[in-house]
Amino acid sequence: MQQLYLASSIESSAGHIAKRISLRGVSLQVLKAAFIYTAGEIEDDKRWIDADRDGFKQAGITIFDYTITGKTAKDLERDLGDCDLIHVNGGNAFYLLLQAKKSGFDKFIKKHINKGVIYTGSSAGSMIAGPDIAITWRPENQPYAEALPDTRGLNLVDLVIFPHWGSSRFKKIFFSYRLKNAYKKGHKIILLNDDQYVAVTDGNYKIVDVTKD
Repeated sequence: MQQLYLASSIESSAGHIAKRISLRGVSLQVLKAAFIYTAGEIEDDKRWIDADRDGFKQAGITIFDYTITGKTAKDLERDLGDCDLIHVNGGNAFYLLLQAKKSGFDKFIKKHINKGVIYTGSSAGSMIAGPDIAITWRPENQPYAEALPDTRGLNLVDLVIFPHWGSSRFKKIFFSYRLKNAYKKGHKIILLNDDQYVAVTDGNYKIVDVTKD
């Protein structure tokens, strides 16, 4: 069974996602879960990364930190090959995608999701799960965009997640870049606020609001 949970903010959604995982017969106490913080390692303020970690802790999921930066395909198999859940956290989506392609994580994660590994994403980690991240571009992404061979995402799902809809902190990004880039025919786009996530099970999608569902 393929399971993906693509959140805007894992801090808000981790508890709800954990309940859905438990209902599928998975014991959270024995779950081996990796927290990939790569997208945020270039950010100056990392307090929100700690908040996302705390989201998992409060949900009863024990995680270990991991970065895919500088890793090889062999490293990934050794370090992550026996994980039950792999979480890809937020930050700079273009930097994250660049490291995913350089390390071979793009191929690794597809193979392991097909074997039953649970993928959770938050913000950038949800954005790169789609077919392409070009429409998420903004100026600070340019150095990483230039280093990428292309902007194709992991293609784990056939939609593009736009996280943080309705957040005052991201209002300028939406109205200056994201909505302008997206206003054309192309990929399916889902806007999520920080209390929402997309649950994907074997290709079936459901938008979940943790304040209502």
